[in-house]
Amino acid sequence: TSGHWELMGCILDRALPVYPDGFPKAIVKRFEAAIGREVLGNVKASGTEIILDLGDEHQETGRPILYTSQDSVFQLAAHEDIIPVEELYRWCEIARALLAGPEEVGRVIARPFLGTSGRYYRSPRRKDYSVAPPARTVLDVLSDSGIPVTTIGKIDDLFTGRGISAAIHTRNNTEGMEATLDCIRRGTGGFIFINLLDFDTMWGHRNDARAYALGLEEFDAFTGELLDTVAESDLVIITSDHGNDPTTTSTDHSREYVPLLVPAGAGGRGGGLGLRTSFCDVGKTILDNFALAGDMPGESFLGDIIQSN
Repeated sequence: TSGHWELMGCILDRALPVYPDGFPKAIVKRFEAAIGREVLGNVKASGTEIILDLGDEHQETGRPILYTSQDSVFQLAAHEDIIPVEELYRWCEIARALLAGPEEVGRVIARPFLGTSGRYYRSPRRKDYSVAPPARTVLDVLSDSGIPVTTIGKIDDLFTGRGISAAIHTRNNTEGMEATLDCIRRGTGGFIFINLLDFDTMWGHRNDARAYALGLEEFDAFTGELLDTVAESDLVIITSDHGNDPTTTSTDHSREYVPLLVPAGAGGRGGGLGLRTSFCDVGKTILDNFALAGDMPGESFLGDIIQSN
């Protein structure tokens, strides 16, 4: 969450709370009382592994599976045949309301899953309940200036819909890339903000290096089509909100530098952008591209990619 916010010019003055040993008993008891049943788990775990470990007990008892990660997240998993997805969403809304003040985690995430014993898998009906950014973002500045903001993927969840004109939800990378090309061809204009989840949730966290490589090949082909579709004057920025190396021993986010790729359009010049000091440089560059000032942190690199007259 904080990575996406910083890309859009909002830096936190304190870290969102994390729970490496699970959530305190007092929080869990309040949540259990509110939903009328006990939970399973309450540990830091891989989402794909914990449903395999506790999926059978969940099916037998109807108790949802609660877990967290190295991120500031309260994740609730339930089999769609045991707990209807709408009910799981309602429970997550309850959790979101309970987790306030110093316990205000970045996201409450509904994690529905399907399958049978030993073969459980997460369904695409995940839903994120984020806290609102604590300050104005680039999205707010753009929308207040009458510039359309279209989000693709889970972006609108991370910004609680604020500053967003239209939101397109997608189930995977392929749908996200197709939606992006469709928006450009339809001439939606303004700013299009895309998040491709599979690199993180499907391959990075699962240490699936082969699938990750195939995903990169698909994205590479998409990038070629994207650059053939956009106008020469359009600004395209490819980056990430964090690393997730699928070859590390851990299934957590890794800490390598993220890429920053900015194809130069007509009149552009090549060359490196150097090591940036903040994700905020991305947001500042976007504002610069739309000739908007905005009282935002960061340093624009637009002048580094566009040949001045």
